[in-house]
Amino acid sequence: MGRLSRRQAMTLAGVGVAGAAAGAGALVRGAVDPASAGDTHLTGAVPFYGEHQAGIVTPAQDRLHFVAFDVVTKDRERLVTMLREWTEAAARMTAGKDAGVIGAVGGIPEAPPDDTGEALGLPPSGLTLTIGFGPSLFRDADGRDRFGIAARRPAALEELPRFPRDALQAEISGGDLCVQACANDPQIAVHAIRNLARIGMGVVSVRWSQLGFGRTSSTSRVQATPRNLFGFKDGTANLKAEDTDLLRDHLWAQSADGQSWMDGGSYLVARKIRMLIETWDRTSLGEQEEIVGRTKGSGAPLGRTGEFDPIDLNAKGDDGEPLIPKLAHVRLAHPDANNGARLLRRGYNFVDGSDGLGRLNAGLFFIAYQRDPRKQFVPVQTQLARHDVMNEYLRHVSSGLFACPAGVREPGDFWGRALFV
Repeated sequence: MGRLSRRQAMTLAGVGVAGAAAGAGALVRGAVDPASAGDTHLTGAVPFYGEHQAGIVTPAQDRLHFVAFDVVTKDRERLVTMLREWTEAAARMTAGKDAGVIGAVGGIPEAPPDDTGEALGLPPSGLTLTIGFGPSLFRDADGRDRFGIAARRPAALEELPRFPRDALQAEISGGDLCVQACANDPQIAVHAIRNLARIGMGVVSVRWSQLGFGRTSSTSRVQATPRNLFGFKDGTANLKAEDTDLLRDHLWAQSADGQSWMDGGSYLVARKIRMLIETWDRTSLGEQEEIVGRTKGSGAPLGRTGEFDPIDLNAKGDDGEPLIPKLAHVRLAHPDANNGARLLRRGYNFVDGSDGLGRLNAGLFFIAYQRDPRKQFVPVQTQLARHDVMNEYLRHVSSGLFACPAGVREPGDFWGRALFV
């Protein structure tokens, strides 16, 4: 047979979808020998459908690929169609299947596959995909209501203020949409984002993205507390999936908050924080512990012995000085110092090569979910930015805020349906 034109190949691909899909079952990505798949807790699938989006209170996986997109179409229907297609692909990929019904190798040679193929043979690895909508989706930088949804922008989705010491780079901040891909295999997370970007071509373009390794928070009591690149346990006092009452009050948005389409959703703040680790590494252990307010080994609050011992902000040493220094990080971030504000943190370490000056470009990709950033992240970060001694070793270079709607309830539902339909 002679070489086909692109138009002919695409026509044949459309005709052959049903037949190709019928034979795709043997090519399902997740069809892996269980004996070789390792720990099913790490390799299994996380349910996609539910009341809330997966990837928020889901026990934090070890790897991250976070991406922010700009919407490049002005056509509302094209955007809605893409969200439908993204949701279908997300449901398939989180179940360990190819992104499309034909798959990476199930179609005709003359047409592009509807999966990129780098995850063939790999299990789901706990993949979760979580979507969020940025303030600029509702009104762009020129004030335009491109998609007729400006009136539905929640009050809590106002742009974050500029905090003291911010060194934000516009090219890696903001975005109309975001997708957070978490998995226990980096290739699975990257595969998921790559395929969503492929499906969205012509509707969205990648604005910026971030890879992360080594979670820096625990979101379930079954997980041990991990360490950040400063070597300290991070997120000891984090909200956990088991804290039902606290999650209701501090994590999940409610209709009474102003916009019914966000009922059961949450607000995501993402901040890329460069850590000046070479400077930190030359700081004495005692000073490091005073800056943090915890011991480096056990993670216990200063003056206590266990990691989960409660922090007593009033406790004083023999010299009459507070055991937790007045400008220690844990004191400034504590709910008692912020009108009870609490966050569900879900950050990751990153190392992005060098900074060109002989230092590692490394740090924390901070992710936090909450019911209302105006009452939670903003006051906490304002206090930290003004007073935290740790600022000597940190640079905030990227920032984003996104409204993450409730979960997709069943097949046929899609990300953002309550906002757009």
